[in-house]
Amino acid sequence: MIIGIPKEIKDNEQRVSLTPYGANELVKLNNTVYVQKNAGIGSGFPNQSYIDSGAIILDTIEEVYGISDLIIKVKEPQDSEIKLITSNQIIFTFFHFAASESLTKGMIDSGATAIAYETVQSQDGSLPILIPMSEVAGRMSVQNGAKCLEANMKGKGKLLGGVPGVDASTVTILGGGIVGSNAAKLAAGLGAKVYILDVNMDRLRYLDDVMPSNVQTMYSNNLNISNLLTYTDLLIGSVLIVGSKAPNLVDKSMLKLMSSGSVIVDVAVDQGGCVETCKPTTHKNPTYIVDGIVHYCVSNMPGSVPYTSTLALTNVTLPYIKDIISNDNIFKSKYLKSGINISNGKVTHEAVSKTFNLEYSPFE
Repeated sequence: MIIGIPKEIKDNEQRVSLTPYGANELVKLNNTVYVQKNAGIGSGFPNQSYIDSGAIILDTIEEVYGISDLIIKVKEPQDSEIKLITSNQIIFTFFHFAASESLTKGMIDSGATAIAYETVQSQDGSLPILIPMSEVAGRMSVQNGAKCLEANMKGKGKLLGGVPGVDASTVTILGGGIVGSNAAKLAAGLGAKVYILDVNMDRLRYLDDVMPSNVQTMYSNNLNISNLLTYTDLLIGSVLIVGSKAPNLVDKSMLKLMSSGSVIVDVAVDQGGCVETCKPTTHKNPTYIVDGIVHYCVSNMPGSVPYTSTLALTNVTLPYIKDIISNDNIFKSKYLKSGINISNGKVTHEAVSKTFNLEYSPFE
C-alpha cells in the first residue's frame, strides 16, 4: 500500500502522525511511505531520519495526497486539504466530526473512507487511540489553567497550590474519564483542592479509591455544579460522549456564579465544548474573556508538546495502521469497524448522523 504522511497545517500544530520508527516498520512490510518535507521537524524528527527509515520525502502536500492510498494525519483535514482527498483514499486521523458540520459534509462529498481515531474502540469499550492524547490534554489543562490564573493572563492572581499560610486554589473537573482523572492527579500533586464530577457511580467509587485525599468526588448534576462554581478558581471541562457533541453542562448564565478572574479550560472543545461560552482558540491566541471569566479553549492542546505527543500517538496507532494495510477489506476488521465514521459518501457512525440529522447507513 502507498502511505502518505502530510505536514500538519492546522494553526500551530507541531505534531506528525508517524515517527521514523513507525515509517520503517511499514516499509519492512513492503509498503511505500511518502512523507512531506519537514513534516516531522516540529516533533524533533528531521527529514533525514525518515530517509534513513526507508521513507521517501516529497516537497508538497499536493504530491502526498495525489499519490497515496492511505493518508495518516494527526488533526482533521483543513479546508484546503479536503479538496485534495479522492474517493479511493482512506484517511486515518482525529476527525471530531460532531464539532464541524462543514468537515462532515466535506468528507461525505469526497467519497473517501474516514476512520476517526477518537471512535476506534477495543472490545472492552475503551478508546485506545484517544487515551494517550487525553492523558496529555488532561495534564496540560492544569498546567495551562494554572498559568491563566496569573494576573498577567487576566486571572485572579492565585497560585494553584497556595503556600503555607495562604489557601490553595479550588479546581473543579467535569468528567471523570481519562482527561479528568489525569487533570485531577496533576492538580492534586500541585496542592490544589480538587473536585471531580461524573454521572457514573462506579467510576466515582474507583476515583475515590485511587485519588489522594485532596481530591473529592461528587455526582454530576446542575445543583452540585452550580454550588461548586461559586468557589471554583479553575474549571476544567472533560466530558466525552463517543462521536457525539459534548453536552453543555455550564451555560452562559452560570458564569455569574464564578468570581472575576476565574479560569475555564474546556478540553471538550474538540467535540463542541461542555461550556456554552466555549469556542475554539489557538496556541497563538489561546484565551478570551466572557463576563470576567478567562476561557482557554485550544482545540489541539497536545500540539504544544509535539515530541511527547507524537511518540505517544504512534505507539497506539501503528498496530491499527498495520491492520489496515493487512486487510483486503478494512470493513472486516473488528477493531477498526467502530472507527469508520464516513465511507463512500455515507455516514456509518450513528452518533455523527444524529448530530447533524443525516441518514445513518450501518454496514454489516
